[in-house]
Amino acid sequence: MRVLVACECSGRVRDAFRARGHDAVSCDLKPSATDGPHIQGDCLKVLNTDFWDMLIAFPPCTYLSCATPLNHDPDPERAILQHEAVKFFFALYHAPIDRICVENPQGMINGIKKPTQRIDPFLFGEPICKRTYLWLRGLPPLYPTKVVRPCQDKTERWWNSGGRKGRQASRAVTFQGVAEAMAEQWGQIKQPWLSPLGI
Repeated sequence: MRVLVACECSGRVRDAFRARGHDAVSCDLKPSATDGPHIQGDCLKVLNTDFWDMLIAFPPCTYLSCATPLNHDPDPERAILQHEAVKFFFALYHAPIDRICVENPQGMINGIKKPTQRIDPFLFGEPICKRTYLWLRGLPPLYPTKVVRPCQDKTERWWNSGGRKGRQASRAVTFQGVAEAMAEQWGQIKQPWLSPLGI
């Protein structure tokens, strides 16, 4: 399959799919942190200029998180950025691609559209608590691959390491266990998945 991994500069999800024989490409405004096929630029333009079988997107949560809800934020500039972030999220979710996953933490989107699934890294072999939500189209929910006990000490160290910029960068990187589960489970989907619940 041709897989576009949008808003990813770590290369983890891209490389997990490529290791299983898929033609996966990452795309981000930043350069890739690792070697591999990467398009530096606007992923919405990339979506409309090529054919893709699957899109996995990690739009920035800076203006979508519950930390500063729109109705409690008096800053009109930030309000505009929040509206733009919501539009960007749904442009990805409604892209003309058969299999789509858009990931984000709990935030404004949860109140607009119910997520398909909630996951945590400790369900995929990583002893970390980080509640994350997936909005899926044409893809089944991920099933846990290796449930481990979350370690509070490791979670705290991961959460607080590297100063503010370091924290933002580390939180944006997909955990290896989750990346492997996406590639292993969704890489085998031959046809777009239809939920028996109609979700």
